[in-house]
Amino acid sequence: MPVQTAPATEQTVLVSTEWVVQNLKNPKVRIAEVDVDTKAYAEGHVPGAVGWAWDTQLCDTLRRDIIPKDTFERLMGTSGIDNQTTVILYGDNNNWFAAWAFWQLKVYGHQDVRLMNGGRKKWLSEGRELTTEAPKVTPTTYTAKQPDLSIRAFLPEVLKASGEKAAHLVDVRSPQEFTGELLAPPGLPETCQRGGHIPGAKNIPWARACNDDGTFKSAEDLRALYGAAGITGEQPVIAYCRIGERSSHTWFVLKYLLGYRHVKNYDGSWTEWGNLVAAPIEKP
Repeated sequence: MPVQTAPATEQTVLVSTEWVVQNLKNPKVRIAEVDVDTKAYAEGHVPGAVGWAWDTQLCDTLRRDIIPKDTFERLMGTSGIDNQTTVILYGDNNNWFAAWAFWQLKVYGHQDVRLMNGGRKKWLSEGRELTTEAPKVTPTTYTAKQPDLSIRAFLPEVLKASGEKAAHLVDVRSPQEFTGELLAPPGLPETCQRGGHIPGAKNIPWARACNDDGTFKSAEDLRALYGAAGITGEQPVIAYCRIGERSSHTWFVLKYLLGYRHVKNYDGSWTEWGNLVAAPIEKP
């Protein structure tokens, strides 16, 4: 059974690999793979899964932003997803960009979206079936809701959170990025002019929320992890990383697995803050 530690008012947001196997032919379910390595899908994916490229299909390629509402609707429609579809997301790197896709589906109001616990890593480690065949998809009509900005933080709010202690800031990057030793993880191009972190932020790397097999830790362990840094949910929380995908992962943990009510993802993250003229920056 999937881990479910969110309040009873929240739907199930995690499914096991076994659940996915049992629902591969369920017409009410659509599976989508979203990877850091956009070539991984073509090398083998869960049977019936569509593949979404985070850098071309899940972001505005003209300006830095998530995809606009009409583009989102087209992506859902061409993926065979309607408003009643249960969407299962998974990917590499313990579901980095799968969590980012989850966040975007929630921005546009999709009701039933879940992560496959453990992602691509667990599916492969269990030796489960892979295919290189693209699925046959019957296009649908999808109607998105207006963007839900209660789960998205923009620069003015983050400035206020840092300057006035209006919210807890969680920097989910590696300790080397937090200190400014590194500007970005090796091999990833989006970077910044300055290293360091937003003043007042707590460094809780996203990976600490996961077990070795890629699954999420128990609610008890997660509550202890964030509680040790004073992140208890009593105050609003804003998570950030470099471009917003790792912080989506932490946003998912805090909002859905721990049930914190006021959690936002700052997807501008360090590539916005670290390029601002005169931005306040902390280093050890």
